[in-house]
Amino acid sequence: MLKKISIIISFVLCVGAAMPVFAFDTRGVELRTGNYQAHLMEAIDKSFNLDEAGADASLKKAMELEPDNPTGYALQAMLHMFAYEMCFSLEQRQKEKEAIFYYTEEALARGKKRIAKNSKDSQAYLAMALAKIAKVNWAVKEKRYIALTHETANIWTYLEAAKSCDPNNYDAEFLMGLMHYHIDHFAGITGFLSSWLITEGDRQKGLAEIQTTAQKGYLLREMARVELVSIYLNYEKQPSKALPLVQVLRNKYPNNYNFYFIYATALLKLYRFAEAEAIAAQIEKNISTGVPPFIPQLQPRYYQLMGRIHFKRGEYGKAKSYFQKAIQDKSFYNNRTQARSLLYLGMIHDIRQERKYAQDYYKRALKIEGAEVVVRIEAKGYLQTPYRVDWK
Repeated sequence: MLKKISIIISFVLCVGAAMPVFAFDTRGVELRTGNYQAHLMEAIDKSFNLDEAGADASLKKAMELEPDNPTGYALQAMLHMFAYEMCFSLEQRQKEKEAIFYYTEEALARGKKRIAKNSKDSQAYLAMALAKIAKVNWAVKEKRYIALTHETANIWTYLEAAKSCDPNNYDAEFLMGLMHYHIDHFAGITGFLSSWLITEGDRQKGLAEIQTTAQKGYLLREMARVELVSIYLNYEKQPSKALPLVQVLRNKYPNNYNFYFIYATALLKLYRFAEAEAIAAQIEKNISTGVPPFIPQLQPRYYQLMGRIHFKRGEYGKAKSYFQKAIQDKSFYNNRTQARSLLYLGMIHDIRQERKYAQDYYKRALKIEGAEVVVRIEAKGYLQTPYRVDWK
């Protein structure tokens, strides 16, 4: 039960390709070169462009200017949490974990001091919420489920306080919207307990809150747009709304390979197969020639993308071949790709009316730690009711 609740929080932690970021002020602060806010903005842009070292340097400059402000420390915790999710070696993952712990504690300590001086400090509450999120993410990875209930409840308390102190804080609304939207997808006892421990799920309210941040947010505006892409593609089944958003993101952050994969996914869901294949070919070329940051470890994601293109075309034999290639890499960093590929293999066997094989693949997908929530939801559903081709 607690594991399922913790999965909900993972939606706050990382979506798509960007680092979750913190909004310290939503009232159009003038950004001057070299000041605290400017360095935070630089860090956010660099993190979206997969420049961890550059983002770290910008955050450290901000922290030097305002060492008592918890925001920079909270952002550092989130930056390293994002790097923890993206790294390709266990040694580097350990270093990122240690950094998460350090910056989380520093952010919480400074946030509590700020609130002690000013109980209406919206910035401090949001910084503490982000610090708690980083801590919860670590607990999920380490399977410390008993500690999650209290930590999760505190996150919502801090977010409510931040919004209460500044009703115009549309960035805080984004984090609240994430929880409202995704908790609504959990039914039965899980949904009840999530509502009791965190907040009630409300799909429409959550979507509206995220959309508001995408339009009016300050530092979290881009992050809200990334989340909307994920929602439109995976939950609302409206790829036509996702496509223009991801086009802008891919053009603005050309070093973020995640946007290439997402862009191709949106195209294939719109049956624009030739364009999707062209993006896939570009990805493969970049991987094979070593164009930074395209590295060999991305090859399974390329295989999965090609599998999805052929699957959508109804070319199930070719799709199966690519999905089988995608699941060969059992590395920890390939868990999400492996789980989704197993899901599609199960769907192919259902189409062929090979129910026993299909169920086996769905069960294997559910056993993969770190699988996307939407994959788990679909795998559980298809275990109960066989997949049928959707020609819409």
